[in-house]
Amino acid sequence: MQTNKKYFAHETAVIDDNCNIGEGTKIWHFSHIMSNCKIGEKCNIGQNVVVSPDVILGKNVKIQNNVSIYTGVICEDDVFLGPSMVFTNVINPRSAVNRRGQYEKTIVKKGASIGANATIVCGHNIGKFAFIGAGAVVTKEVKDYALVVGNPAKQIGWMSEYGHRLNFNEEGIAICPESKEKYKLSENKVTKL
Repeated sequence: MQTNKKYFAHETAVIDDNCNIGEGTKIWHFSHIMSNCKIGEKCNIGQNVVVSPDVILGKNVKIQNNVSIYTGVICEDDVFLGPSMVFTNVINPRSAVNRRGQYEKTIVKKGASIGANATIVCGHNIGKFAFIGAGAVVTKEVKDYALVVGNPAKQIGWMSEYGHRLNFNEEGIAICPESKEKYKLSENKVTKL
């Protein structure tokens, strides 16, 4: 295993030139970090992960095994990517048609979690602290704090920053059972109070 003062990379990991990797980050077995990536501090990149050129990961991003993060994806701080979840970066891929330069951007905002085997179709941003259920197929924008499940993904509720389902009273107020933080639902948007 190879280590340096800034980050840890398992000896089987491949890290290309011109990558900026933050202090305290861990890169595990058989993962490939491609050129010009920016990876924040204290990230954990699991086994068999590919981070394509020019991808940006914020601080404390947790990537489980078998995830490919393609060019055009930006993950803000504290994002969780579940095992074998999938990003795409071209809407209409064809083997015989080169669509490099036509990559669509997808932003996964601060604190969002994407469950195992979920698919995020490119060009659809994931809101702050959103929660994408396992196996969901996201085909449109996801709001901050939204809970979405299914294929195609549909919103079925709201989640707290601690990952608990929010139950709003008649005044549109909910309290997270773990953190005791309060949330307000107004005009189909949730904000933390």
